[in-house]
Amino acid sequence: MKVINKKILWEGRYLRAVLVEYLDGRLEAESPEPPAGIVTRTWETIERVGCSGIVVIVPFTGDGSVILIRQFRPAVDAYVIELPAGLVDPGEKPEDAARRELIEETGYRAGDLDFMISGPASSGSSSEILDVFVASGLSFVGIGNRDESENIEVIEVPLERLSDTINEMQQAGNFIDLKVHGMIRLAKDFLDKKSA
Repeated sequence: MKVINKKILWEGRYLRAVLVEYLDGRLEAESPEPPAGIVTRTWETIERVGCSGIVVIVPFTGDGSVILIRQFRPAVDAYVIELPAGLVDPGEKPEDAARRELIEETGYRAGDLDFMISGPASSGSSSEILDVFVASGLSFVGIGNRDESENIEVIEVPLERLSDTINEMQQAGNFIDLKVHGMIRLAKDFLDKKSA
């Protein structure tokens, strides 16, 4: 399996559609011609424009709550409960983007910010790789400069009420970003090990 070509189908302000051409089958060695049994296939994918990555932040308050956000997402025509996240500007370090996005979206500054994990967000349709950070030692400094299209509600949820609160928000018609469930658990385990 190997990507051999990419062709931009269209490009907008934030996204581009790309047709990826790849070899499907087992490649034994580098060769200008595909060996027998290798098939050339195409796949449609989406790439981000004007950014060098994406960060997700799992923020914990000192009193045992997690900070979530609720915002309208046109792609799913609904409000979605999410973790704070954002784009890494070209030339910006992911950690700096995580600190900036946390303030912009929640108004909280992280005293401690630890890199936790990295991986694809939706590998079947997008080239996005997420860098996930755990934020603790939070202090409220006020909402930062949000993008004009961001209408964000900040939700502070005690960890012991997380499941009930998420269920209530879902029953009220909100979608729950699936990263919320797994990333909070991973981040809690990460911080527990760090403090042990």
